[in-house]
Parts: sequence; structure tokens; C-alpha cells
Amino acid sequence: MFDQTTPDGLPKEFAAFAGGAGNVSAFPSIEPSVPEPQDGKRRRFRTIWISDVHLGTKGCNAEMLIDFLDSTDSETMYLVGDIIDGWRLKKKFYWPAAHNDIVWRILKRAKRGTRIVYIPGNHDEVVRPFCGMNFGDVEIRRAAFHTTADGRRLMVLHGDEFDTVMLTHRWLAFVGDTAYHLMMALNQWVNKARTALGMPYWSLSKAAKHKVKNAVEFISKYEEIVARAAGERGVDGVVCGHIHTAEHRMFAHHGREIEYWNDGDWVEGCNALVEHFDGRMEILHWPDEIAKRETASAAHDGAADDVRAVA
Repeated sequence: MFDQTTPDGLPKEFAAFAGGAGNVSAFPSIEPSVPEPQDGKRRRFRTIWISDVHLGTKGCNAEMLIDFLDSTDSETMYLVGDIIDGWRLKKKFYWPAAHNDIVWRILKRAKRGTRIVYIPGNHDEVVRPFCGMNFGDVEIRRAAFHTTADGRRLMVLHGDEFDTVMLTHRWLAFVGDTAYHLMMALNQWVNKARTALGMPYWSLSKAAKHKVKNAVEFISKYEEIVARAAGERGVDGVVCGHIHTAEHRMFAHHGREIEYWNDGDWVEGCNALVEHFDGRMEILHWPDEIAKRETASAAHDGAADDVRAVA
């Protein structure tokens, strides 16, 4: 898919994830363009799941993901597919410094002892031949099974395996991908205008999906199929990505309740799925988390000003 490979036979873009072109076990020496904060103020979770980052595209909300990575930490992190967008990189190379910063931060977590499990999706399917191998302390897996702190067993996979368009009309998926990226370009302009007006982040494509009946029906059917597949494998639930729609639903399967979790994306919704240390799971919508933090900071600064005024 890519026109250049490393001496190890790895695509050079994947080699960045693997820890460097010539030596996959080495941590890359290039420092990030945006340094990691050193204040140590991070929210700790037992597990974090993220997917559909689409590095290599202009639609990737890299700055927001960097903020997330700088604000959180976990014992385990699952990268649930479409982290790198090989489809777009094949058409036109695009790799700004912020995308390197994301790769650097993930590899830095692995170096600090976080278990990193990378499950390739359809957009980064070039990595799938390396499933079962470890590169630069990153485990490459076709799928994984995760046991929560309270004992639930969850299947983790990207989810394109259950997308009927991908399975039966692959050409249509590529056409849809082109249309999707045009909408993402429009979304960028919309949010630049909103930022200039002091308005919060808003996803144009996410709003459109919720308005279009066929899209809603596709998402609902997809969720049902994935949950059924998890039930047939005897697990308690499933975590996936692929459809860029963060969600939690419960499905009945042969008298059992099956949990469906989708960890969303970092193109439209900017979501992550997290597990707390008691096993409780939560979907974080990061634009909302940033707004809460800024509100709390403003309130703190206001209180400090009041104290100084009284003094």
C-alpha cells in the first residue's frame, strides 16, 4: 500500500508506531513539537479504548487527542483500529507534526509501562499481516479479550468485519470514504468559524448522521449484529469502533444480557471509552471535558480574585 518500506519490510508509516525505521525496539529520538506537560495532573483509569483517529488525514482532531493523552493515563490502552488512515495516505501523503506527536505520546506510554494493544482496522489494514507480533512494546492483535475489574469478559475488535458494505461492496466503501472526507473538510471550516465566535466544537457529520433515517437504521443494525456475535462467543460484551458513533447499549441473547460499547472516534465526536478501577465504564466526550475544565478553571480564578480583593 505504501511506496517505501523499512529494512525490516515494514511500511515506513507503521515503523513510526513500531519504534523507528531501522530498529523496531528503539524509542524514536525525535522530540514532539508540543512537549508533554510535566505537572503530573492526569486522570487515572484502569483501561482506555480509542479508535478511528485517522492519522494522515486533515479530519483528524490531533490537537484535541493530544490534550486527551496529556490529561489521562491508564494501565492498559487499546487502539481499536483506523489509527492510521492508509487509504488516504495512499492517495496523498499528509503527516503534520501533530500526528507525530500522537505517535510519540502513545509510544512514550508503552515505555512507561502501559500495556498498548493495537487492533488494526480497515483503514490501517496494512498492519494486519503483523498481527501476533510485538513492535516497540506495542502488541499487534487481530482481536483481544479484556476482563474488567469486576470480572466481565469483553471482546475487543475494530468492527469492520460486521459492516455489510465492507464485506459485499468494497468499492462503495471507497466512494463513501471520499464523500466523508469532503464533509470533514467542511466540518473544519465550520469549526474554525465557531472558534472565532467563541463557540464550542460541534460535529457537522455527527449531526447529519442522526438526522438521516438510513444512517440511523444502519448504525442500529450494526450494533445488534456485533452484540450478537459477542453473545455467540460466550463473552459478556464487546468493545468496537468503525462507525464513528460512541454508544452503550444492552442486547438480549439467549437469555443473557450482552453489553455493546463503541468508543467513538477522533474525527467527529472526539470520544474515548474508559474503565474505572472498580470496573465501571464510561464514554468520555472530550470537547465536553475540556469545557468543564475551562469552566472550573475560570471559577477558581474568579474565587482567587475575590480573595485578593478582600485581602
